[in-house]
Amino acid sequence: MKVLFLKGDYREKIWGGDKLKNIFKLDVSDGKVGEYWGVSGMPGESSVITNGELKGKTLREIYRDKKDLFGNPKEEEFPLLVKLIDAGDDLSIQVHPDDEMAARLHGAKGKTECWYILNEDPASIIYGLNVDSKKEAIKLIDERKWDELLKEVSTKLGDFFFVRSGTVHAIKKGSLILEIQQASDITYRLYDYDRKDDEGKLRDLHLEESKEAIKIIENEDKIVNEEKDGYDQRILTSNEYFQVREMTIKTSAKLERDKLYLLEFVVEGQGEVLVDGKTYPLKRGDFFIITNEAKSYEFKGQMTLVESNPVD
Repeated sequence: MKVLFLKGDYREKIWGGDKLKNIFKLDVSDGKVGEYWGVSGMPGESSVITNGELKGKTLREIYRDKKDLFGNPKEEEFPLLVKLIDAGDDLSIQVHPDDEMAARLHGAKGKTECWYILNEDPASIIYGLNVDSKKEAIKLIDERKWDELLKEVSTKLGDFFFVRSGTVHAIKKGSLILEIQQASDITYRLYDYDRKDDEGKLRDLHLEESKEAIKIIENEDKIVNEEKDGYDQRILTSNEYFQVREMTIKTSAKLERDKLYLLEFVVEGQGEVLVDGKTYPLKRGDFFIITNEAKSYEFKGQMTLVESNPVD
């Protein structure tokens, strides 16, 4: 199998919206859908293959049983999670642990992630802090001076943010985001605007864990623009966990696979991907994997894709 198309799972959230159904035409409910896990090997929430001889199998199963499709990687578990997030309301202020803290407290991996902005209308995010030291941050947290502490940044379509573990962050109302992250679901809630649930209770916070996890991190975004034959490319991040590229196909682009395997998402437009004489149609909202069996591939059409891969 050289190309695997995926059907993901979705999560309804109190802060969710309807954009994932209306814009990307994903098979989700009519309720407030906050997340769609497009590429996932997580236990109980794995994506399902929708084409070829592996149709109906989960990504978790085939990553375990057919490691050759992924270049026989060292990782026992599928290392990345790619999801869409639709914020119909503000999400809580959060921070994620690094690998050391997550292993010590949870026996799991930490959570470094990144955001590719999809919303066409203006929105904003919380991205980092207005202080220079962790001591200052904890003082403002204890004094509940959130406006003074939190750094709010406006966003637009195509913006990119690398969110290393330890970075205080939040997705705000109106945001539509493609998130690529370590395959971890550990989140510490630092602040939730004193919102109450349906029973009138304040949502649980993780203040002590958050304070321990917080790091003061300088912006690591160093986007590189490249003009290639048939397409434009932006290298969005290349870190120790994953690499991410935006590719804007003009008419056609022939490429060689130089990673173990590639995770793809069609941001907009339509076209097709050709692998060894076989053509697969592509449309906005498609998630698929180009496996280790495909030595080269060609995109045709007019479309923008975000391509990512784990760092082995």
